[in-house]
Amino acid sequence: MKTGTSDEIIKYIKLRGQASGKDIADHLGITRQALFKQFAKLIAEKKISKVGKPPKVFYFIKEKESEKVFVEAEVDSASKKAIENNFLIITPAGERKEGLKGFFYWCQKTNQPIGKTAKEYTKTLKKYNAFKKAGFINGMAKLKATFPKVYLDNIFYLDFYSIERFGKTKLGQMLLYAKQSQNKNLMKELILDLKPRVEQLMKKYKIDGVGFIPPTVKRETQFMKELEKNLHLGARTISIIKIKTEVAVPQKTLNKLSDRIENAQKTIVVNEKDEYKNILLLDDAIGSGATLNETAAQIKAKGIVKGKIIGLAITGSFKGFDVISEV
Repeated sequence: MKTGTSDEIIKYIKLRGQASGKDIADHLGITRQALFKQFAKLIAEKKISKVGKPPKVFYFIKEKESEKVFVEAEVDSASKKAIENNFLIITPAGERKEGLKGFFYWCQKTNQPIGKTAKEYTKTLKKYNAFKKAGFINGMAKLKATFPKVYLDNIFYLDFYSIERFGKTKLGQMLLYAKQSQNKNLMKELILDLKPRVEQLMKKYKIDGVGFIPPTVKRETQFMKELEKNLHLGARTISIIKIKTEVAVPQKTLNKLSDRIENAQKTIVVNEKDEYKNILLLDDAIGSGATLNETAAQIKAKGIVKGKIIGLAITGSFKGFDVISEV
């Protein structure tokens, strides 16, 4: 490889703003194999970045992060640990930034001092984590305050979808972009995180039947279908059907609680005749809880459960009737 090739690559990308491997190889007159060796080196040195998936991959000059500011930021050890374990942001350009670097990026974007904001984040996180017991948030108080009659015997979620000031939680971010971008890797990551928690509840409540709330928004890859296919729980699956109406009306588009209840009552059908001791109903996100509650109502009305109906979602809202409209 002739000397100066790396500099020529950087020069060409700077000139174009971004460029494909083919464009660069044609311009420099080198083989693709030789070019990708240079790419590997430049990416490792953090001089360039790439975006996209084969065959549409483009390379651009990596912006220099303010490493000095980041290193010198006065973030206490407790905050560092909390941020590393809990913070995730997906940038507008689709980059996944986790932990301290993600938090630093967010602080820069929102013009906030990282040291002071880190302490405030840790304090806010502690407030919300106080609702978690053994890794679960119990949502029964919220449901009882929302509905005149609650048919679920208990309802849990793994985390809140969002928290005050700091927005979507790590699970909230992952769920949103797994569904919106149809990202199967994110879906698998979520399912791996969910599986041991599901098994924990199944063991505790002696679950022998699992129901998956069907999706209402048409997508090529449905998260709930992937969940059903990949959990491998060893329990019977309860048939729950979403009726196709003349005009599909997703729950998340409805702002009134009465409308959400009507939507669930008239479009969700529990098509099941078998009997179960205890049932677990799974959903991705709980806004009002209307779909889970009305599904439980049907199960009890049909007399197919002898014991309890437990609900579980990946994320839920903090209080009252919140509309999680994004997912």
